[in-house]
Amino acid sequence: MSDILTHLDAGVMTITFNRLDKKNSITSSMYAAMADAVAEAGADPAVRVVVFQGHESIFSAGNDIGDFLNQPPSTQESPVFRFLRGIATFEKPVLAAVAGPAVGIGTTMLFHCDLVYAGDNAAFSMPFVNLGLCPEAASSLLAPRMFGYHRAAEALLMGEPFFAEAAQEVGLVNRVVPPTEVNGYTQAQARKLAAKPLTSLIATKRLMKGGQQQEVLQKMDEEGQSFGRMLREPAAKEAFGAFMEKRKPDFSKI
Repeated sequence: MSDILTHLDAGVMTITFNRLDKKNSITSSMYAAMADAVAEAGADPAVRVVVFQGHESIFSAGNDIGDFLNQPPSTQESPVFRFLRGIATFEKPVLAAVAGPAVGIGTTMLFHCDLVYAGDNAAFSMPFVNLGLCPEAASSLLAPRMFGYHRAAEALLMGEPFFAEAAQEVGLVNRVVPPTEVNGYTQAQARKLAAKPLTSLIATKRLMKGGQQQEVLQKMDEEGQSFGRMLREPAAKEAFGAFMEKRKPDFSKI
């Protein structure tokens, strides 16, 4: 069975992380599948809304580290960047149902969703600094705008988890519900949207986003260049080596 499932019903395309045995960690092939699904959803008039969801126990543990180290994103056409550009420029409504951990891109992709519903067990984290890296997905731009600078600095510099109520307080999450209900609740909200006039949904989203899209894409490119460079530097090598060896990283000499 595929690690990414797609299903279309009543105008709602649902994209499901389906790699529970690996905590829904994302491989390059999964990014490619999601990028293709988003492109298909944008072009298909039968798709009016897109929903991303995981399992009631976990949304995504972020990148699959082994796969990531074997196939690091090397160009702007790498699957991860295709996926991020796809959701950043997607015209129709995008929803996310998040329960359990949402690590790295499991959190940063939410900045590009229009509505986010979370289980009360949700734990969001952006631990890029802890890996010797920098933010991605234009989160260095969007997190300060949404959270306020100091709360964004805490999330991005400390890299520690913050939970559903805190995420709702800073505006990342619309509503918190029990984990067993989050996927169903999000589907119900998606169906409400799918019943509305698509032209009005697209125009309203475009007007709300304003002129920020080009700025977001430029920030993604800037982050991507820094990310690629830092991936080859000593701090990242020590962080990933420690992860693979199940030890605490030592940055004291870096």
